[in-house]
Amino acid sequence: MSSLIGFYSLVLSSILSFLITFFSIKNFKNYKIFDKKIIFFSLIQFFLVSLSFLSLIVSFVNSDFSNETVFNHSHTTKPLFYKISGTWGNHEGSLLLWLLVLTLFNFLFIINSRKQPVQYRILTLLFQQLIIIGFFVFVIKTSSPFNYIFPIPDEGLGLNPILQDPALAVHPPILYLGYVGSSIIFSSALSAMCLNYINKEWASHIKQWVLISWIFLTLGILLGSIWAYYELGWGGFWFWDPVENVSLMPWLALTTLIHCVLALEKRLILTSWVVILSISTFTLSMCGTFLVRSGILNSVHTFANDPERGLFILIFLFTLIFLSLFVFFFFHRENQKINSSLFFISKETSIIINNWFMMYFLSVVLIGTIYPIFLDVISSEKISVGPPFYNKLIIPFLIPFLFAMSIGPQLKWIKSKIKNKISLLIFFLISLLLSIFIIRNLEVNFLLNTILFTFAFYLFFITIKDFFIKKNIKNFSQIIAHFGFSLFILSILFNNIFTTEIITNLKVGETYTSEKFNIKFENLSQKQKQNFQSFVGKFSIRDIKGNIEIMEPELRIYNQPNITTSEADIKTSLLSDKFITMNIVQSQDYFNIRYQIKPLMVWIWFSVLLIATAGFLRIIKTRYEN
Repeated sequence: MSSLIGFYSLVLSSILSFLITFFSIKNFKNYKIFDKKIIFFSLIQFFLVSLSFLSLIVSFVNSDFSNETVFNHSHTTKPLFYKISGTWGNHEGSLLLWLLVLTLFNFLFIINSRKQPVQYRILTLLFQQLIIIGFFVFVIKTSSPFNYIFPIPDEGLGLNPILQDPALAVHPPILYLGYVGSSIIFSSALSAMCLNYINKEWASHIKQWVLISWIFLTLGILLGSIWAYYELGWGGFWFWDPVENVSLMPWLALTTLIHCVLALEKRLILTSWVVILSISTFTLSMCGTFLVRSGILNSVHTFANDPERGLFILIFLFTLIFLSLFVFFFFHRENQKINSSLFFISKETSIIINNWFMMYFLSVVLIGTIYPIFLDVISSEKISVGPPFYNKLIIPFLIPFLFAMSIGPQLKWIKSKIKNKISLLIFFLISLLLSIFIIRNLEVNFLLNTILFTFAFYLFFITIKDFFIKKNIKNFSQIIAHFGFSLFILSILFNNIFTTEIITNLKVGETYTSEKFNIKFENLSQKQKQNFQSFVGKFSIRDIKGNIEIMEPELRIYNQPNITTSEADIKTSLLSDKFITMNIVQSQDYFNIRYQIKPLMVWIWFSVLLIATAGFLRIIKTRYEN
């Protein structure tokens, strides 16, 4: 019954898209007053998609295996929480969640844009409905979450165990809020171009949507990274996995767009660049959707391996790209009021320079992600692009990028002079000396690491100075964001240099001895849980000071599907994480043990959270000003 309600709610909501489109076109010609029927139908559309999504949740909770999606991704023994989160932990359900967020943002845009010109609101809505209709067709034609199975199976196939995790349960909804938020930016930019409405007022209006999308994308990436850290046993914060990269690219574009919108709002510059970035951000989000669901990427994150679905998204993606190019080349006109004067030493110039760096980083990630795909298509040669590629191309340019981030906020709009030259020089010397002190006795590249640490510390000290000395509350969000980024870079540098790792094979009763640690495999216990069998290893780890740490990694053998997972045991402190995993090796008596000490992991997560918080503070400030 719930599946029928969900399906017909989905069909009815898709019909409403055409009604909204019809009344929007009609209202566009008579634009003195915004048609209330559009608001009403948009609200009903959101309600019906919500009802459809709720129906799918009910089917999962009730283990309704007449529903093909429930059968493929659930099981009677699965805990209730993961039955609910399993709703979007699959291809079909995740696309329904996409639609839910799309219709939500569509309605919120109508409500929150009442001060904007009527024609702009209507045209934005029309572009947005084009995207919504495309997703409706995609879901109903190729990815319906309400397909019926007969005869009805007694049991389901179950959800992938690695997806049964609290962090990953909330990761997709938050990430989609970021992805889908970029659709509003896309539609708004196209609409503003058509109506020649790219001005300071539009920048002030669209800034909030850019910030909302950026905040949720940041938090979504953070949750996904934390999940991969402890659930996949990677023992790190980022592994340049292709699907990780897919989320990073629109984030880089959004970060660049935020700074450009601020410049547009302040000085009415970079209009073309703001439009291009607005289009590119959503295009990259759609590109990520295609890559994840086409099956051409080899990643734990991928949802599907279906060429038909991938082809549909690819056609839809190219349609949006060609539409964007058509609108841009035929409708975009430079604002005559633009002041083209640009001085070398100014805040505008610093923003442009940082834009160059951000676009370079985005290009590196894009090439590293899609090059293996093209190589596979052309020559059937399979390669993987890992950390060495990204480190060689990104790290050297990170140095001037950090310097530009340090100096940029010290400059004024239009034309500026670098003030407080002595204090800036003093902070640089302090940063240099501190870096030398840290690096000098380590067996690492002295020159490169010293320079990296110097400029990371420089940004760190400059942001602290801006807050405590200037007490610059006006730019508080900017200071917090830059401080968070400096803390992020410093934490990564300390993490990479001071990480300790031991990999060995042990059986119960054996001890591994090294210069720094003794690792003893004390015992192995067995526990029976609701939907899996657990084998818990007990390890005592003694350091050179005689301190003993008891750690208990786990192996889980799930009933359905029959998959074995490794669960890390992590002891977290402010200074470091102690991380241990165990895996089965060919000899049943032995287990592969991986023990790591990862410095400042908690500060990596905290710094990203701090950056996202800066976005929230900026929204609050904007609301207060308005």
